[in-house]
Amino acid sequence: MNNTNRIDGMITKRQKYLGDRGFVAFIAFLSAFIPLSTDIYLPALPRMVESFKTVPGMINLTLTLFFIFYAVGTMFWGPLSDKYGRKPILLTGMSVYVAASLLCVFSASVYELIVFRIMQSVGCGAATAVATAIVKDVYTGRRRLGILAVVQSMGMLSPIISPVVGAVILSSLSWRGVFVVLTVIGILALSGSIAMEETIDIRNSGSILKSIGRLGVVARNKSFTSLLITFSMMSIASMSFISASSYIYVDGFGLSERTYSYFFAANAVFFMVGPLLYIKISKRYKSNSIITLGYIVTIISGLLLSTIGNLSPWIFALAMVPASLLGSIMGPPRTNLMIEQLEGDTGAASSLMSCAFTFFGSIGMFVISLDFSNRILVMGLMYTVIGIMSLIAWLVISKKPYIINVPCHVDMAE
Repeated sequence: MNNTNRIDGMITKRQKYLGDRGFVAFIAFLSAFIPLSTDIYLPALPRMVESFKTVPGMINLTLTLFFIFYAVGTMFWGPLSDKYGRKPILLTGMSVYVAASLLCVFSASVYELIVFRIMQSVGCGAATAVATAIVKDVYTGRRRLGILAVVQSMGMLSPIISPVVGAVILSSLSWRGVFVVLTVIGILALSGSIAMEETIDIRNSGSILKSIGRLGVVARNKSFTSLLITFSMMSIASMSFISASSYIYVDGFGLSERTYSYFFAANAVFFMVGPLLYIKISKRYKSNSIITLGYIVTIISGLLLSTIGNLSPWIFALAMVPASLLGSIMGPPRTNLMIEQLEGDTGAASSLMSCAFTFFGSIGMFVISLDFSNRILVMGLMYTVIGIMSLIAWLVISKKPYIINVPCHVDMAE
């Protein structure tokens, strides 16, 4: 029996156990899985180097390879969710995540940890691959924009609390305690997946290979792909900050792990505020104009990092604020604009979005992990140069006739 109907921007699908608010919170939880799985153990990276008696580059592989295999994993989870449904994919992915997190706790060598982190990343991909697809399953039009803003804002609570939690764990336990916490988080996500009612109505027919082949169909959509590449480039710079932040604050500025976590959390506050601020300013300004302004401000942030970012941890943190704030403000309109270019194949589109953002981000993580004497300068140049390239590409592509425009204003009451 199909218990669905459409009202004012929402396709109502009864969530017997989660309820409406619980459902939105669950989607936000799924969207936050990447920062939950990475940021919570960032303060432990320098200590893990000592524990395994290795070099930073080897420990960084637990982060870089996590993102690479996460990107590969999402390529499969999304199309499979279009065929089999969102819920079975979540149940499978979260089970893998819980098992891998537990194995990370008992890693005897850095090589074992790398392998188990790869397993963890594959399971993690199921959560983020279907989170955006679920939003499109349930919400439409301007209401979807508002929900995307709320979900992304709630999801940004993770980068705020994760490093602090990681630092607190390290004050009394070893780095292994971090993965105990991630195991518990995985169990909570698995429980939510069990409680969630299926959201997809029409599933793709045919074989598994045909379902995965829908990735090619989506990739050949000119409007979607051009926007995807344009919007993904900026993750090169943003992910370089995530990868190098603990080394910059702890090794570079000489701060403690806990003090570093406070700086990281303070920066993440602006990520959380951004989507909520977008809801306010989108009532007066067009989404395309907001995206353009975001790129301009990001370039300014890069210039500040390049010139004065080395002076102190406070100046470095303040120079990051414009890029963090405007980057998160741009999030909801960019996501909505991309998925609006497609009629179906939402899971495949979500997979390609996650994969592209992660692929470009991995480039930034690899570059910043090289043996530079001044990582802050390199990071600043990334923000500046890539910001300029992204701005030019956006200004050109946004004027193309094949781009489908979306409503400019958000109305949460709709």
